[in-house]
Amino acid sequence: MYHLFFGLVLIAFCGAVGVVHHPIGIRQKIIDIASAEIGVREATGNNDGDRVEEYLRYTGLGKGYAWCSAFVSWCYGQAGLPEPRNPWSPALFPNARTYCRSDVCRRPITLTQIKPADVFGIYGQGVRRINHVGLVKEARNNYLVTIEGNSNDRVESKRRHLSTIYALADWIGGGR
Repeated sequence: MYHLFFGLVLIAFCGAVGVVHHPIGIRQKIIDIASAEIGVREATGNNDGDRVEEYLRYTGLGKGYAWCSAFVSWCYGQAGLPEPRNPWSPALFPNARTYCRSDVCRRPITLTQIKPADVFGIYGQGVRRINHVGLVKEARNNYLVTIEGNSNDRVESKRRHLSTIYALADWIGGGR
């Protein structure tokens, strides 16, 4: 009986698919953490520098590696979330977390479905996979305002047209 009770509590907390639904405030916390990092720069333009290396260490890498995915993972970790925690950009888009991929992003999705702290991915034709990721700060007028690491050797906020986005993933939950 004791185990049944806690099993039901776990199901109620996590939902039927095992996704923990966090309060809306966690999204803002992630964005606040990422925003505070805007302006962090690489020391020599070679994926290095104290803060950049901290992002990389969070995902188990040393200096010298591409760090956009490590930055996203670090922001989530600083907010107290255990995942994502992966330095490889495509790994941030598993089917269970991805709600928009390829031209599906440009047609049926509405801007109201895109939430702060969702992860966006950009497809690199040369490598034939997602090769850059960042955080959505807000969506408006067919654009995403983003916060991303390893963009021009720094953490910066950008404005990206939705047509340039290959995939979107929700690591927080809460429904669409």
